[in-house]
Amino acid sequence: MAAGRGEQPVRAGEPGLGVVAGRSWPRDGVRTLDGVAGFIESPRLYPGLSGRRNLQLLAGLDGLDGAAATRRVDEVLDTVDLLGRDREKVRGYSFGMRQRLGVAAALLRAPRLLVLDEPANGLDPAGIRDMRALVKRLAGSGMTVLLSSHDMAEVEQICDDVTIMRAGQVVYHGSIAGLRDQAPAPAHRLTTTDDDRAAALASARGLAVEPAAGGLAVRGDEHALDALVADLVGAGIGLRGLAMSETPLEALFFMLTEHAPDAPTAGLSRAAAISGARR
Repeated sequence: MAAGRGEQPVRAGEPGLGVVAGRSWPRDGVRTLDGVAGFIESPRLYPGLSGRRNLQLLAGLDGLDGAAATRRVDEVLDTVDLLGRDREKVRGYSFGMRQRLGVAAALLRAPRLLVLDEPANGLDPAGIRDMRALVKRLAGSGMTVLLSSHDMAEVEQICDDVTIMRAGQVVYHGSIAGLRDQAPAPAHRLTTTDDDRAAALASARGLAVEPAAGGLAVRGDEHALDALVADLVGAGIGLRGLAMSETPLEALFFMLTEHAPDAPTAGLSRAAAISGARR
């Protein structure tokens, strides 16, 4: 989900096709993937070998050996913060360390485009933090990073531009800043001591209200929400909680993928985002 600025590395081509850095599969064949690296879901590694040995084998497949291979392996291990743990066997690595070693393997070829699919999926909080920081560093170096994620909060934190897809078609593409301007009002979860009366007051303020687990889902203008809080207090209704339950990006995603005509089920919906270094 990340892309460095400058040329557009990936763009729409003919139906079902893509153009990568000016190349397409029908015309250029396997050369379309020159300068492209990454992994889908989780990298495949030899668990009985060390992280360094895994990378040495991959470097050898690319024709690197001797001092050149050692230098490049050291560079990518340093980039993903695995120097010092690189001589340990991969079977002893945490899931997050294996994900970062997978990124290191992809970086061996010094790609122009790095493709990562859910790289933080399944990680603990520390692993998620480290992976997000790594993606930001890579994008900040000028590399193009294309990141696929279902975590809208993650997309908002690390991406500059976002693309939302429905049934294989792009239904939104633009900057995160533009998204915040165009996105519908996000839902807030409201909990009170009298949800029936609270719902009536919210409706009177022009807010959309529907039942939600443990309270109400309220959507509308933030000034109307502010006024609703005052209304609740004035009516003697206890306010137990009012918190945003979805981000602006999630609100737009749901609108485009679930509420649009012929939208697929949520299980088929996917989101991809593009972010990268400012030059």
